[in-house]
Amino acid sequence: MRRLLRSRRAAPAAGPPTSSAATSPRLATGDAPPGSTPPEEPTAAARAAEQDGRFLDAIDLLREANRDPDPDIERALVDLRHRAFDEVEHAQGRPSWPPEYRDHTPSEPGPPEVTPADLSSDVLGSALVNHGALWVRELLSPSLVDELVSGIDAAFAGRDAWEDDPTGDTAPWFVPFEPLPRHRPPHLSRAWVREGGGVWAADSPRVFRQMLDAFDGVGLRTVIGGYLGERPAISMRKCTLRRVPAALPRADWHQDGSFLGADIRSVNVWLALTDCGGDADAPGLEYIPRRVDHIVETGTEGAMFAWSVGPGVVDSVGSSLATTPIRPRFRAGDALLFDDLFLHRTATDPGLTRDRYAIESWFFAPSTYPSDQIPLIF
Repeated sequence: MRRLLRSRRAAPAAGPPTSSAATSPRLATGDAPPGSTPPEEPTAAARAAEQDGRFLDAIDLLREANRDPDPDIERALVDLRHRAFDEVEHAQGRPSWPPEYRDHTPSEPGPPEVTPADLSSDVLGSALVNHGALWVRELLSPSLVDELVSGIDAAFAGRDAWEDDPTGDTAPWFVPFEPLPRHRPPHLSRAWVREGGGVWAADSPRVFRQMLDAFDGVGLRTVIGGYLGERPAISMRKCTLRRVPAALPRADWHQDGSFLGADIRSVNVWLALTDCGGDADAPGLEYIPRRVDHIVETGTEGAMFAWSVGPGVVDSVGSSLATTPIRPRFRAGDALLFDDLFLHRTATDPGLTRDRYAIESWFFAPSTYPSDQIPLIF
C-alpha cells in the first residue's frame, strides 16, 4: 500500500512528496513562462488576503497559483474553503422556498435529461421543483472520469495507509481535515464512512481540488448558486468519494431531509464514475421518478433505521404519484442532481461483479445551512 502511494507521488501529476504537517502554501521558485504571473505573486497576495479575513479572495488567488498542482496549496485551499464560510453564512437568501419555476417538460413526468450545454439555473430549478431531479448526460468527459477514478483509488490507499500509521506521509491523496472548533462535531466517523465504501473528499486535497475544478469547468457553481440564490457551501460530511462494493448488502430507502433538518435548501450532485444500474454489472441508484414534496414516514414497514423509509411506505408513495421505483442505467460521467426530498437508495442485486465508483456532493444555501454539518465554500 505505501509503495503504491510513493509511486503515485513520484509521478509528475501527483506533485512532490510533502509532510502532512504542512500548514501554509509553499511554491517552488523558478523562472515563470514569458507573459505569465510568477506563482509566488498570487501566493503572497493570497497570504495577505487571508490575514485580512478575505478568504474568498484568497481562494481565487491560490487557485491561480496552483496551475501546477502543489500539495501544500491544495491542503491550504481546503482550509480556506472552510474558513470562508464566515463570509457568506449571513447572506440574504431567497425570500421564500422552494422557488417557483415554469415546467419546461410538462409532458415528461420523470426527471428531464439534458447535456452540459443545456445546463442553467432555470433548467435545474424547473427539473427539481417539478420533477424531483435532473439527469445530466456526460456531465464529465471520459478523461476527467478516469482522473477521478484514479484519484479515488489513491485516496482509499492513503486512507488505509493512514489507518496503519497515522504519522506517515499520505499527502496529497489523504490528509485528514480538521474543522474549526465551532463546526467540529463530538465525533468524526471516518471509520464508519470507510466501512461503507467511502472517503470524505475534503480528506483528499488532490481529489477534492480535481472534483471542484471539474465542476467549475461545466459551470456547476453558477448553476447551483443561481438556483439557491447564494454561493453554495458543501458539507464535508456529505461530500464523499465512493467505491461501492458489488456485494454491498441491502441499502435502505431514504430522503436526506429526514436527518438534515427542516428549512434547508440543497442540491446533491450524484456523479457516476462507472457504468452502473440497469443491466450493468455495478450497483446503481433506485428512486421514485417524481417530485415528492414532503418528508415521508420513517422507521416503519421494514425500515432498517429510524431515519430510513420502509418498502411499504415507498410503495404507498409511488402509488400516490402514479409511478413505481426505477433503476436506470447510468454511464460513467452521468450525474443526477436532486434535493433533500428525493426518495432513493443504492440499488444492489445478487450477482453484480463490479464495484461502482461515484462522488456524492451535497451543496447548501449558507443562509439556511444545516447546523450539524461542516461547511466548505464551493
